[in-house]
Order: sequence, then C-alpha cells, then structure tokens
Amino acid sequence: MNILLAVDGSAYTKKMLAYLATHEELLGTKHDYTVLTVQSPLPTRARSALGKDMVEKYYADESEKIVAPVCKFLARHGVDAKRVVKVGPVAETIGKVAEGGKFDLLVMGSHGHGALATLVMGSVSTQVLAHSKVPVLLVR
Repeated sequence: MNILLAVDGSAYTKKMLAYLATHEELLGTKHDYTVLTVQSPLPTRARSALGKDMVEKYYADESEKIVAPVCKFLARHGVDAKRVVKVGPVAETIGKVAEGGKFDLLVMGSHGHGALATLVMGSVSTQVLAHSKVPVLLVR
C-alpha cells in the first residue's frame, strides 16, 4: 500500500504516529510511505521584505523541524519514508498531493475541534475529508 502521512509537528501528529505504531497492519516495511508537510505562505509584504533566499530558508528550516522527527520515528520501525515539502493552502495542497501521488491511504492527525469551532473556523481535516478522493484515516 502507498501511504501518505500528512504531518504538522503538533501533538496530533504524535498521536497519529502512536496509532500507527500500535497497528502493525499500517506500519511496516511492506508499505511505501511519504511524509508530507505543508507550510502556509507568508504574507506578501513579509516575503518582499525578507527576500526570496531568506523566505526559502525559512520554509526549509520549518519543514525540517516537522519532518525530521517523523522520519526518525519511522526509521526506528524499519521504514525509509520519502519526504515532500510544499508551500500553499494546507488542505488544498494535501488533497492535491494525495491525488497526484496515487496514494492508497492518507493518514493525518486531527485536532478534534467541536462542530461549532469547525463551523466558525473550518479545519484542515474537514476540508481534506470534503475534497479528498483518497481514503482518509483521521486520528484524534
């Protein structure tokens, strides 16, 4: 199975990894894994003030802080995961990567906001669920 792990470095990512670790049918060398993190774009004025090189370094540094621990965790379980780092609208980008990469499953942690909070603020997981053509496993 080709599995996409959407991660953001939060406690919910850790819960998702703990869930995988307790379900050997999902975690193991018989699957292919890709770890995806998506950075929200900096405001236009900030990008202009900082310059292209500084902005790219910022995105790379922030992404590495998120992806490196996840890949280290997977390596302890014998898994060599691919890394994908994107910048853009988070939910939309996750959906595009999941569909474009021909993944069999998308796994992500969910913050578990209540219905009212989701209605008012929206959530990445809700948006991904609404638009994904790939099966999604949410871990709360």
